[in-house]
Amino acid sequence: MAPTGRPGAPAGHAHSPHDTVLSAAARLLRRRRFLTVTAAAAALAFSTNVPARGAAAAPERDAARITEDPFSLGVASGDPLPGSVLLWTRLAPVPFAADGGLGVERVTVEWEVALDEYFAQVVRQGTAVAHPEYAHSVHVDVQGLTPGTVYHYRFRAGAWISPAGRTRTAPEPGAGTSSLTLAAVACQAYQDGYYTVHGHLAREDVDVVFHLGDYLYEYAVNPVGGERRYTDVTLPDVFDRETMTLADYRLRYALYKSDPDLMAAHAAHPFVVAWDDHETENNYAGAVPENEVPPEQFLLRRAAAYRAYWEHQPLRAAQLPQGPDAQLYRRLHWGTLAQFDVLDTRQYRSDQAYGDRPHVPGPESDDPARTLTGDAQERWLIDGWRDSAALWNVMPQQVCFSQRRFDLGAEARVSMDAWDGYRAARGRVVAGAKAAGVDNWLVLTGDVHVAYAFDIKDDFDDPGSRTIGTELTCTSVASGKNGTERPENWDTYMAANPHLRFYDGRRGFTRVELGRRSARVDFRTVSAVTSRGAPLTTAASFVTEAGAPGLQPV
Repeated sequence: MAPTGRPGAPAGHAHSPHDTVLSAAARLLRRRRFLTVTAAAAALAFSTNVPARGAAAAPERDAARITEDPFSLGVASGDPLPGSVLLWTRLAPVPFAADGGLGVERVTVEWEVALDEYFAQVVRQGTAVAHPEYAHSVHVDVQGLTPGTVYHYRFRAGAWISPAGRTRTAPEPGAGTSSLTLAAVACQAYQDGYYTVHGHLAREDVDVVFHLGDYLYEYAVNPVGGERRYTDVTLPDVFDRETMTLADYRLRYALYKSDPDLMAAHAAHPFVVAWDDHETENNYAGAVPENEVPPEQFLLRRAAAYRAYWEHQPLRAAQLPQGPDAQLYRRLHWGTLAQFDVLDTRQYRSDQAYGDRPHVPGPESDDPARTLTGDAQERWLIDGWRDSAALWNVMPQQVCFSQRRFDLGAEARVSMDAWDGYRAARGRVVAGAKAAGVDNWLVLTGDVHVAYAFDIKDDFDDPGSRTIGTELTCTSVASGKNGTERPENWDTYMAANPHLRFYDGRRGFTRVELGRRSARVDFRTVSAVTSRGAPLTTAASFVTEAGAPGLQPV
């Protein structure tokens, strides 16, 4: 998956739109002289806090002195390119301690990549430094790999060897690849249930996993793990509060990543990740928080959240945040079979209209100046379609793209947080796809804790209008607890939205097989997540033919 045409100057560098507000916040913190832990953590989030060099660098710890397993949070890989892949781990021998158990010392970590699971055929190896400034996370961009190849990788620190991971590179840019199998997941509130879905996903035969947001939730997790109802462990009190500081977010990622099923899924497949709202705060919009707090206070929180996200995901240096800004949207390829335009629909959006309550579309929500992606990202998306040579143009993003009417009748309410609340922006994107001649457009969506399959219509208010694409909304991994096959509003939604072809309220993931002639979609679900061990079933399967948009049941 080769990134092309990086979209302009990365947000948050020399000319961040938030510089003035953050400078004021920094002056305020300096006046307070960091008398509180909260102020110190906020200052750390505000600064770029890159590792120092020379005499000022953090002292180095001899890895032989690490007495407990530092690979407690597993390994991961991501964003595969034809000649490289990003490898990740984080050293945390005491994962639920604020410093992970390594204090402020840096540690040298060895890594190796092999063609076989026994590491008899090592093809690349080297060392990386786990810096305390990055929570002892390690991001290794391994270069010089063979396109379209499966690899195995692992890390070593002192006497400790990490679990082995399996990853792969993308095909060569011009390769006429015949197939690709992907999975889409989203929304994994730890306190709502076990990660049974990830356990099944780890055993699924897929090439790459797209995580479409809400990897983390900011809400408190009580000592028994919420709906998990632990009887054999008691979680520390540090989790029983909302995440606000950099330390809070780092600890919450440690909790989530300590889950064995999530670790197994990451070790089995490369991930392509994108955030939604809960990685920072529910339903925030750009620089506008959910609740009434000063803008500088929220931007410091956003800086902490973004920093912790990068530290805990298989992301390259290009995605490293600068304060409260990060370049997360990016373009990847799988030969000539697929182009992936990974969107960020949270960082640049206009504030939700009508108080962010379900509302009939009106002048406030339909203002043409409103944006969900920001102008630069919108142009980048449409320009990328014009230049695309791929058979399938796939748009992984976060919130429902298709119209989703909540009521019967002409005056139906819609979500102000989804594309329905930004209809002018959606219209521009649809027009851009049509003008670029995108014939096989596939939108991947998360957010809503249910599975949907939509035909994307040229005019959503005219069921007979042309179908121009397909939207697949994956359900949640755990958020919403067990769910049910047919939620109470099932009949209303199916009748009010003729282009809605499928609706299921259980937990699970979406599996998509892209081929030269068609794409097959399987909605995979489990019956429960509040107890362990639920089996995986296929709730429904569809196919959409290349060159003939529209879903047909299998």
